[in-house]
Amino acid sequence: MSILPRRFERIKNVLNCRMKNLTVLVEAVNKPHNLSAILRTCDAAGVFEANFICERDEVKTFNSTAQGSQKWIKLNNHESIISAVSELKKRGFKLYGTTLSESSSDFKNFDYSENTCFVLGAEKWGLSDELISKVDESIFIPMTGMVQSLNVSVAASILLFEAIRQRQSKGLLPVNGEGLSPNEYRKTLFEWSYPELASIYRNSGTKYPKLNKFGEIDEVINN
Repeated sequence: MSILPRRFERIKNVLNCRMKNLTVLVEAVNKPHNLSAILRTCDAAGVFEANFICERDEVKTFNSTAQGSQKWIKLNNHESIISAVSELKKRGFKLYGTTLSESSSDFKNFDYSENTCFVLGAEKWGLSDELISKVDESIFIPMTGMVQSLNVSVAASILLFEAIRQRQSKGLLPVNGEGLSPNEYRKTLFEWSYPELASIYRNSGTKYPKLNKFGEIDEVINN
């Protein structure tokens, strides 16, 4: 059964605004509520994928706070700090770690218009010393209350939407899918439009078929 045209247009409109050069790396955030809220923020901000450091290669269960946003964000699970940092830096990301150290700078002092990864830890403990030593810049969000930390999902929202603000002011926000490579765009469009069918194709080792402008399967391509 083909996807409804209205649904297909909605999926395309969202995918057209996705950015692969803006992401988050989350360490030691184990509460499903916080993880869910971070994913919901990523979806709202147009982030294509999010990164988590999980020893057992699995992200904690997301609760209703995510509102299903985990279906629309690619999740990259890393088993260690070293593997996470290595992979992100290999892809050209600059890592901005949220810390309260003396060397930290106001987050508004930096340019987030290019490959940007915000590195976040649990609000109680913050980032580990090992991860702090590997970020490119240490940043903090100024606040004037008695408590000098925000819920991690709130911090993620502030940082991501500051990056969005900067990119919008420079005309760098994607509107026609230019935030992804053509191949990744086509692949994701099929997976979002036909998730169950996409799973069948992946398991059989068969390439995804093409979709026409209405979201209908145009032809089947075999290996």
